[in-house]
Amino acid sequence: MDEFTNTYRFLPYIPDFKQHKRDWIDFLYRIVCHHNQDNITRTIAYQSFYLLHPEIKWSFLASMVSRNAGWNMTDLEGETFRNLLTSETRKNLFMTYERANWSIFQDAFPQLLIYHYSTLYKEEMFHLLKDFQVSSFMQEEWNLFWEHRNEDRLVQSQIINEQNLIQKPVIDHPVYKKKVFRSGLFFIEDHLHFCSVVFPSQNGELIGASVHDFRKLDDRIKLGNILYQILFHNDYYPSFYDFARKVKPTGSRNDYEGFCASSLTRTNTPSLTSVYDKVDHHWELEEDWSHHTNVKKAWYHKPSLPEDPCMTKWFFHKQKQLKKVAWLKSMVIKNKERTAGN
Repeated sequence: MDEFTNTYRFLPYIPDFKQHKRDWIDFLYRIVCHHNQDNITRTIAYQSFYLLHPEIKWSFLASMVSRNAGWNMTDLEGETFRNLLTSETRKNLFMTYERANWSIFQDAFPQLLIYHYSTLYKEEMFHLLKDFQVSSFMQEEWNLFWEHRNEDRLVQSQIINEQNLIQKPVIDHPVYKKKVFRSGLFFIEDHLHFCSVVFPSQNGELIGASVHDFRKLDDRIKLGNILYQILFHNDYYPSFYDFARKVKPTGSRNDYEGFCASSLTRTNTPSLTSVYDKVDHHWELEEDWSHHTNVKKAWYHKPSLPEDPCMTKWFFHKQKQLKKVAWLKSMVIKNKERTAGN
């Protein structure tokens, strides 16, 4: 039986961690790799961890944001984007989502595991985070949390860490910068506010927020803080939690569009595993971002929530706009072909 698929325990018991440190770290690494296979396994792992440790609220936030990443991935193989984009462009966009998704999990899940086993053995073990190349910033933050139990600060610190983590290897990577973030498509997405995150509920509402420029670190951190406040807001959290527990992630927007009003134009997208194979990644973290970046006080500020975070009609209207752009492009192509054939 696969050592990580024990039906009675999400995370296996590991004895004698002090006597066999290297073996223990290797085992944790294999647990991380087991759950970091694709967007679906990551989403499920984040959510399972939150159910085990509800005090680690970032894990629920990560699971819900990861669902959004899956929907963005499968959008690329839906009818709209297949008409709008070339195969190469869709592949580049998919790899951008996938690389960021994978990188954050590869860094964050060891943190969650070490916290779990620290609680299990009733002894903090955060000094071991350096064996997983976790930033010194987060090593300090976990020690602070262990001592003071400030749940809000830990979430904000994890948001700061993850967004700094992907800045250089993903956002500033020469290939992604040229082929994605400086492309006409990304301008269209950003201009139409498709750089958004939505949290669905089973009553058909989409609650969330948008970032105007995904490339800007400050904007992404601010968005993360807003999303955290929305997700755990007393008015919304029970519905989000209910959705997450009852709806297994598939990567398709059908996960939530089935709950939305029938009058809204829906996006028919496939499941993630039906269109994408697993991607082999390599951990190429060259340096600790916190050694050359000053942590801004503003990153810990509590931003104001949108006046109306309900995005249901707005979101579907923007999806309709994108479909119109795709249709216009197809008409231009047909006219060119007609002209060339005369």
